Order: sequence, then structure tokens, then C-alpha cells
Amino acid sequence: MGFELTLDEGEYLVRLARRAIETRLKTGKTIAPADASEKLRLKCGVFVTLNKVSGASHSLRGCIGFPYPMMPLAEAVVDSAISAALKDPRFEPVSAREMDSIVIEVSVLTPPEKISVERPDQYSNRVEVGKDGLIVSRGSSRGLLLPQVPVEWGWDAEEFLTQCCIKAWLPPDAWLLPGTEISRFQAIIFAEEEPRGPIKRVEL
Repeated sequence: MGFELTLDEGEYLVRLARRAIETRLKTGKTIAPADASEKLRLKCGVFVTLNKVSGASHSLRGCIGFPYPMMPLAEAVVDSAISAALKDPRFEPVSAREMDSIVIEVSVLTPPEKISVERPDQYSNRVEVGKDGLIVSRGSSRGLLLPQVPVEWGWDAEEFLTQCCIKAWLPPDAWLLPGTEISRFQAIIFAEEEPRGPIKRVEL
């Protein structure tokens, strides 16, 4: 993987995501990451995930991002963080009070690469659970799952492909149909250990 981030850079991005959400909730304004380093201004795909902490358990509270490198990384983090908190259609918008019990995770993505196979049933041998994230595309349908998802759910490669099809609103076995395109990417993941707490690099 050519692109790499230090822990300091990861900490900056996670704190930036929290600041973006809390500033929007308090003032309605969108912050501008004027102090971002040159590397954090490179265009990258990124997702921001919010997890609600209750005792030892975490539950998803919002996750939105850019699968492709569309805008500078720091700006994309601000945009994704606000969207994950307020615009994820699966959840009610996050309240300011809730931010005390939410941990923030930032996943910076490598550019997706299309997986080439001779037969669709070979896809499962080309996907590495715990390393790869997936994008399934067919027609106008597209579904993306981050690399940490199959690890959290205990899926093998075939189940990962199946669940990515379901995410795209496609039949579960759409990955086996000719004309379905599968791409993979990797993620550099940083997350708070507790709300507003220390930030660590997440190894899958």
C-alpha cells in the first residue's frame, strides 16, 4: 500500500471529525480544516463511523463517506463526519448530548482496484478478510462494506461478497452473475478508545 499515515495524523483526523460534528451541533457551522498538513490535503476516499458505547458493547450510530478520492482528505473527513451524525438515513440525527457516549472511527481508503477473474466463483479466493474492503457494482446499484465489517461479524469471503450484494440492494448471489463488478480496497483505520479518549490505530 503506497499511502501511509502516522498515528499523529490519524489522531488529527479523528479529532477533526469530532470537532466538525460538535461545532455543527452547537453552532450550525461547518469548520474548515485550515491547519491540515500537505499530506492530509491529498484526495482520498474516507469513511467516518460513529459507534454508541453502552458498557462493553458498541452499536453503530452512523457511517457515511466517500468510496473514491473525490476531495482533499481533511475536507472529506469534515463532510463525512457531519453526514454520519446527521444524514445517515438508517438513524435519527445525533444529538449534542449523545456525543458523550459516541466513539469516532475514521477509515482512510486506498483507491479501489477492480478484481479480475476468469469465473465469478473465483472471487472468494481473491478477497482477503481482515484486509480488503469491497465494492459491488451492477448496473446503477453499488454497495460498499469496509474491511472491519466481516471481521466484526465473523464472515468468510463468500458471506462478505453476499452481504455486499445485499448492501447494494442486489440479490445475495449477484456476485456470481456475469456483469457484476467487484472492486477491493484497503483502509487505514484510527478510532477513539472511549468518547473523547485516546486514539489508536485499529489493526484488524
